[in-house]
Amino acid sequence: MTARGLIIGAPRSGSGKTTLTLAMLAAFRRRGVAIRAAKSGPDYIDPAFHAAATGAPSLNLDSWAMSPAQLGALAAEATADSELLIVESAMGLFDGVAVEPGRSGAGADLAASLGLPVLLVLDISGQSQTAAAVARGFVGHAPGVEIAGVVLNRLASERHRSGIVQAMEAIGLPVLGAVPRDERYAVPERHLGLVQADEHPALREHLERLADLAEAHLDLDGIARLATAPALATAPASEPPLPPPGQRIALARDAAFSFIYPHHLQGWRRAGAEIHTFSPLADEPPPEACDVCWVPGGYPELHAGALAAATRFKAGLARFADTRPVHGECGGYMALGEGLEDAAGARHEMAGLLSHSTSFARRKMNLGYRRAQLLAPAPIGAAGEVLRGHEFHYASLIDPGRDTALVRLSDAQGRDLGSAGGQRGRVTGAFFHAIAAEGGAPEVSHG
Repeated sequence: MTARGLIIGAPRSGSGKTTLTLAMLAAFRRRGVAIRAAKSGPDYIDPAFHAAATGAPSLNLDSWAMSPAQLGALAAEATADSELLIVESAMGLFDGVAVEPGRSGAGADLAASLGLPVLLVLDISGQSQTAAAVARGFVGHAPGVEIAGVVLNRLASERHRSGIVQAMEAIGLPVLGAVPRDERYAVPERHLGLVQADEHPALREHLERLADLAEAHLDLDGIARLATAPALATAPASEPPLPPPGQRIALARDAAFSFIYPHHLQGWRRAGAEIHTFSPLADEPPPEACDVCWVPGGYPELHAGALAAATRFKAGLARFADTRPVHGECGGYMALGEGLEDAAGARHEMAGLLSHSTSFARRKMNLGYRRAQLLAPAPIGAAGEVLRGHEFHYASLIDPGRDTALVRLSDAQGRDLGSAGGQRGRVTGAFFHAIAAEGGAPEVSHG
C-alpha cells in the first residue's frame, strides 16, 4: 500500500492548522481510511496528538536538520502501510531560516521536494474578499509549491462564507471547507505550546468532536482527491538519522520527560536496539539490564518537587552512571544538574550528576536551529561529530557549573554561539535536542 499525501499550510501560526489537521485525521480514521500524519519541523507535542488521532506514530520531517535522503526515507516509511498521509506545516508555510533553497526548514520545502499539494488554512476573522488576495499571493510564490485548495476557518456567518467563496472561485481556488468560529474545539496551551496529548482530560472525546466538526464543515472527499503520490526514496536509509546510543536503552518516559522524536525510536528499533522505559516521577531507577540511559526533554519544572523527592530514581541513576553512559536533553539536562528553581523561585535538588543549576523563575526564551559539534564522546555521537537539531526552552542557566563543555554550537546561518552543555565522567547533557547526524567533516571548531 502506498499513500497519497498533502500538506496543511497557513499564512501564520494561530490560523487553526493543528485543530483542523486533527479533525481531518480523526474523521478519515473514523471512515476506515489507513491514515498517517507527519509534522514539518521540530515539534514534540503536535505529533503526539497526531498519533492519538490516527493510532500510528507521527514523524517529524525537517528539511534543515535532515538530508534529502533522510527525508525521503522517512516519508517512504510513513506511506508504506497507509492510504493517506497528511503533513502539518509549522508556522507559516514559507517560514524558515535564510539558508540555501530547499533546506530552510519551511513546510514549503517539503511540498516542493516531496511533490505534495498544499491545502491552505485561512483564518478569515476580520476579513472577507481580501482572503482571496492572501491566497493568490501564495499561488506561484515559490517554484514547485502547488496551492491546491483552501479551508476557511473562523467563519462568522453564511453571508461571510458566500462572499469569500465567490472571490476564491474568481482566482480558480476551490474552497474545501468553511469552519465556524467556536472556541470549544481549541486545545489547552502552556509555555512550550499545547498541553501534552496524554495530559488532555478527555482526549478521545475531543477527537470525536473534531471528527464531527470535519464531517459537518469540510469536504473530506474533495480533500482526499487533492492528495497525490509523493516523490519518495525507493529504499530506506542505511542507518537512522541518529544511530542508537546502545543495544539496550533505558528511556525516562512520563509526564516530566516525554520529548523524544518518534523517528529516533523507530530507527533505533529497526537497528536492533531494545528500548526499556522507566518513570522518574514514579521513583523508578533506570533498568539495570540496560547499557545506556537517555533522559529526554519535557517539563521537569512542573514536577520539580516530585523529582527532588524521588530518592530511588536519583540513587539508581547515580549507580547506573558509575559504569554506563547517561545523557540528558534539555529537561533531562536540567534534571541531571544540582538544582532547579521552579516558577515560584523555590529551589529543588536534582540528581547532581552534573554541576550546573537552572531556573524557570528567571525565564528567557531560547529558540532556534542549532549545529552542534561534540567536544567529547556521548550517547548522541563521537567526539568531533556534527549534529543538527534545535533548542526551545524558557529555563535559564543560573550556575554554569564546573564540568567540561559537551558541544560547541552555531546557529542555522553558521554563527558561532560558543560552547554549551556539560560532561563529567560518563554523564553528558545539554539544552540541545538532536534531530539528525550531519555527516561529513565538522563545520565548527573546538576553539
